[in-house]
Amino acid sequence: MTSRISARFAACARENRPALVTFTMAGDPDLATSQAILNALPGAGADVVELGMPFSDPMADGPGIQMAGQRALKAGQTLRKTLGMVEAFRKTDGETPIVLMGYYNPIYIFGVDAFVAAANQAGVDGLIIVDLPPEEDEELCLPTLRAGLNFIRLTTPTTDDRRLPVVLKNTSGFVYYVSMTGITGAVIKSRTAVGEAVRRIKGHTELPVAVGFGIKTAEDAAIIGKDADGVVVGTALCNAIGDSLDNGLATAKTVEAARTLVASLAAGVRRARA
Repeated sequence: MTSRISARFAACARENRPALVTFTMAGDPDLATSQAILNALPGAGADVVELGMPFSDPMADGPGIQMAGQRALKAGQTLRKTLGMVEAFRKTDGETPIVLMGYYNPIYIFGVDAFVAAANQAGVDGLIIVDLPPEEDEELCLPTLRAGLNFIRLTTPTTDDRRLPVVLKNTSGFVYYVSMTGITGAVIKSRTAVGEAVRRIKGHTELPVAVGFGIKTAEDAAIIGKDADGVVVGTALCNAIGDSLDNGLATAKTVEAARTLVASLAAGVRRARA
């Protein structure tokens, strides 16, 4: 499947560098500021944007992303507003891939067919739904693929060679390798093990492999990017946004805090293979 996602990873590969994939929570800390952050990410150096769909029970997320989701929900963010953010983004950027990331419950409540159609119309490129295993592909994965969107699957250190073909069967766009067992925001214990895992996964698929969880700095991005096709940063960006707030409210520093961190990370991925 040719898509904005595959085109962007191919372009990064031609530049002999990994893609920088940045995660930000839709609606954090408020809709207008979140839209401004989203719009600023590509210019700061993000190659692919993961836009979080806030959910009240984010079981895979660490404190940084949980707090971002709570701020967004408190500010009134909804799934429909998140789709509206993508639609607004597409008015000025038709090239940067956007992947919606989150949990199945809000989509189920919205209605799968209605959601997939609305996401397609808004300009979404793919989905990462962390609590839907391959055994439930009929629920959302296959309708998403039929609509021409990518469905990106997570793999982990516990996904062995017997399980990988099942996980990869309907995966498209890229493979997201979770670098550790546990929640977002923890520290990578062995970068060597991450590189070995990426090579093992690439033995099963021609899709790009992006690594997330535990990548916080430009140095982390440069090191992980030596082996990975993409480097995913979420918690550090959510924390930078959170640290810029005043009693939970956006300040004049908020958008710039996101832009500055992403620019630093972008410099890191660009020297990963120098």
